[in-house]
Amino acid sequence: PDTMSSFALRSTAIRGYLTRTLRRPGAVVGPRPVLASAVRPAAVAAGSGDKKKLVFLGTPEVAASALEAILDAAEAPDSAFEVHAVVSQPGRPRGRGRSKSGPPPPSPVAEAAMRRGIPEDMVLCPVKANEPDFLQRLRDMEPDLMVTAAYGNFLPQKFLDIPRLGTLNIHPSLLPQFRGAAPVQRCLERGDAVTGVSVAYTVLKMDAGPVLRRVEHELNGDEKHDELLPELFATGAKALVDVLPSVWDGTESFDTATPQAEYGDACEAPKTSPEEARMDFIGQNARTLHNKVRGFAGWPGTKAKFEVRKDGSDEGTVVEVKIITTKVVSDSEAGKEAKAANGAVELTKNSMRVPCGGGDWLEVLELQPPGKKAMKAGDYANGMKGSTLTVVSYGDDE
Repeated sequence: PDTMSSFALRSTAIRGYLTRTLRRPGAVVGPRPVLASAVRPAAVAAGSGDKKKLVFLGTPEVAASALEAILDAAEAPDSAFEVHAVVSQPGRPRGRGRSKSGPPPPSPVAEAAMRRGIPEDMVLCPVKANEPDFLQRLRDMEPDLMVTAAYGNFLPQKFLDIPRLGTLNIHPSLLPQFRGAAPVQRCLERGDAVTGVSVAYTVLKMDAGPVLRRVEHELNGDEKHDELLPELFATGAKALVDVLPSVWDGTESFDTATPQAEYGDACEAPKTSPEEARMDFIGQNARTLHNKVRGFAGWPGTKAKFEVRKDGSDEGTVVEVKIITTKVVSDSEAGKEAKAANGAVELTKNSMRVPCGGGDWLEVLELQPPGKKAMKAGDYANGMKGSTLTVVSYGDDE
């Protein structure tokens, strides 16, 4: 044909990027440029012996860590499987000011796969998982099992029909709780005392397949989303590796897995949005706001508005700051009743205490003022000497 398919063009772009970035001292120069020290044949011995073929799908950094753990298991001398191929979303520009004129870098999963010796023609990056060329490539591989971890693309039935033993997903919640795109964020936002990770079969309905493993993780009330998520994926990768021998020998399967209904009712975890980042000190209590800060850490973050007024001035300036770290304090700890503060923020040596609608206080420990780097709230408070801060509702000035 005179033209290449979009899938083939993206594969060529990835090979070009990796050729440019990996062709340096210590790299293997040739059609598959990979760091020589990173090549690990035991993990990717395509077509070797009777090893089962596992295809991994994932995109972000947490999924790359899961892939690393699976590759480590595949390298064991007695391993029954190989990582035959890796699938990821196409790369996107990263960081501020990055030029969009050239091809973007591969995703963290694609980079990890190449670094660990997956042949570049076995790192597939379709825009959507229903592309005919992509599906045919998978059929030709005849995989035994697919494994997904934060892949981020809808998987059609034509995809799910391909692997002989089905598709397993590492999902960072105790299914059927928090099905959807933001399970950890919504769990922390709700203030749950226990979360966990599930290894479940993928079906057409999102995160609704039967469960092979559930591992609980107790929470202390201060964990943040961007810290907890990698920990849960690490736990999930270990649980997946532990169950693989039973999947290979048939003692555990889709038919023997536990239907989610046996664990209780399902709840959804919809994707978070920037509009949800606004903090309502007037209408919500300190615990609710603290859980929001924890759950939205990293993305979309949380922000609040305050009026800054210099002593003796009749007019103030409204500023919006990002709230990064908080804790809940009682009236006795704060030294006065929150309701009596009338929205006035208490500035202390180490923090700033904000009165909340529930009659309690939220202590801000870390924040980021506009145009500045993140800092301790005490440092920000020291810079406010001679000024007062008052809570501003988002509806007051819009």
